[in-house]
Amino acid sequence: MAKLQLNDVRKSFGAVEVIKGVTMEIRTGEFMVFVGPSGCGKSTLLRLIAGLEEITSGTLAFDDQIVNNLVPSKRGIAMVFQSYALYPHMTVFENMSFGLQLAGADKRERRRRVDAAAEMLQLTPYLERLPRQLSGGQRQRVAIGRAIVRDPKVFLFDEPLSNLDAALRVATRIEIAKLHRSMHNTTMVYVTHDQVEAMTLADRICVLRDGLVEQIGTPLELYKKPKSIFVAGFIGSPKMNFLSGRFSHVHNVHTIGIRAEHLEIAGRGEWSGTVVHSEMLGSDSYIYVDLGASEPLIVRENGTSRHRPGEVVRISPTAGHIHHFDAEGRAIDSVELRGVA
Repeated sequence: MAKLQLNDVRKSFGAVEVIKGVTMEIRTGEFMVFVGPSGCGKSTLLRLIAGLEEITSGTLAFDDQIVNNLVPSKRGIAMVFQSYALYPHMTVFENMSFGLQLAGADKRERRRRVDAAAEMLQLTPYLERLPRQLSGGQRQRVAIGRAIVRDPKVFLFDEPLSNLDAALRVATRIEIAKLHRSMHNTTMVYVTHDQVEAMTLADRICVLRDGLVEQIGTPLELYKKPKSIFVAGFIGSPKMNFLSGRFSHVHNVHTIGIRAEHLEIAGRGEWSGTVVHSEMLGSDSYIYVDLGASEPLIVRENGTSRHRPGEVVRISPTAGHIHHFDAEGRAIDSVELRGVA
C-alpha cells in the first residue's frame, strides 16, 4: 500500500504544457478516479505516476519518498491498459505468471499467486485457454489478474473498460469494485472519460480541466456541491441544466443550475415552455422543454411520460436545489448570496 503525493507536477511536450501544476494527495488504500474531457491530461498524469513519462518539474512521492527518477519496475506499481496486451500464444496461466517468472519466482509460488488471483476474478476454468478463446471481458480480467499477482503497492488503470460493450462494462466494473474491496490496502488510480464509472467506483474523484485540477471530492460531493459550472456540467447524467438572463437575475446571480430530477412539471409552474422531445427509458423519462433559453431544459419524470412534442407545460424547480454561479462560472454559496442581498 502507498500514499501518493503530487506537488506542483508539470509535464511539457516541447513547447506545449499538458500538465500545468497538479498538487494533490492520493490516500493509502484509496480508489481515486481521474475524469475529464478528452485532452485534459488525465492519461498523461497517470503515465507520470507510472514512470512511463518523465516529469518536467515538481515532485511525485510514494510514502514520502520522491520517485521522480525511479524506473517503473522499482515503483511497486502495476498498470492495466485499455488494450489487453496479452501474449496470444500463451495460455491464461502463462500470461498471468509471465511477470513472476521474469522476476525469478519459483514454480510453486507462481502457481499459488495465479490460482489465488484467478479465483478472485472467476478465471479458474479458463487458465489453460488462449486469449482468442475468451470474451473481451474475460481478457480484461486476465490483464487485471496479471497485475494482481505482482502484489503491487499501487494499481493504475487507463480506461480499462472502453473496449467493452455496455453489458460487459457493467459486469467488469462490478468485478473491479469487488477487487478493490478485497484488496483494500492497495491504492488504485483509475482514468476514465465515463463519469458513470467514476461515480460508481471512486472513493474520490479528481476532475481535470486543461491540465489542472478543477475539483476533488467524493462522488456525492461533486454531484451535490460542484464548485464550478464545468464540474456541474461534467458530473451527472444528464448534465445539469443552466439558465442565465431573466431566469437567473431574480436570484441576483449570473447563472443558475438545476438538475433534471429537481424540476417538476406542474399546472402552476414558475416557467412556461414547449415540449420539443421526450425520451422514454422505462423506469424514467426525460422531457426536453424549450423555455426560450440557449438550450432545452431537461426534466426527469418517474415512469412513462404523458407529455408529447408541441405541448405547452409549466415547470418549477424544487426549493433548495438551485445552484448559483458567478460570471466566471464559479459556484456561489448561500452565505455569499445573503451578503449580496
